Amino acid sequence: MALIVGLGNPGSDYKSTRHNVGFEVIDNLAEKLSISFDPDNGLYQKGEGRFKGQSVVLIKPTTFMNRSGKAITKALAETGFDKSECLVCYDDINLEPGQIRLRPGGSAGGHNGISDIIEKLQTKSFPRLRVGIGKEFSRGKQAEYVLDPFTAEQREEIDKSIDLASDAILTFLRGGIDIAMNEFN
Repeated sequence: MALIVGLGNPGSDYKSTRHNVGFEVIDNLAEKLSISFDPDNGLYQKGEGRFKGQSVVLIKPTTFMNRSGKAITKALAETGFDKSECLVCYDDINLEPGQIRLRPGGSAGGHNGISDIIEKLQTKSFPRLRVGIGKEFSRGKQAEYVLDPFTAEQREEIDKSIDLASDAILTFLRGGIDIAMNEFN
């Protein structure tokens, strides 16, 4: 059993921006698993399905990125999953476009969405999948950068990493975080 969460910002203004790559990973995974999403329940969209005989729940918070913890807390309470079964996918400026990294836990690394999740869950111990978006921005321009769409050149790399990230999630579902880390990091 697993709860897979992709972070992003709701609304068409943010679609295909760097900060919404977590949503894109979840959409790619939903397509691979033939999972469709229910309408927004106030805090997130949810899709349910099965993979290799186990229950899989996909979540896309409808809160803004910096308030993701509230949505994840509610999703965990409603689904009954443990925090250790909740894999969170999100963008990371410290990785180049095309790179992904899995970790069993850790700090927020400056990511406000992850900071909010850590605060609301009161733990740093939940698996994460970081998708690189690069950091080609001037000092003080990070917020603008993450809310901009990818360049055409980056888009090609990002599409590959999104597909790779969803494959890493399938490996996580089959064998757990350690096996997925060994294969994809």
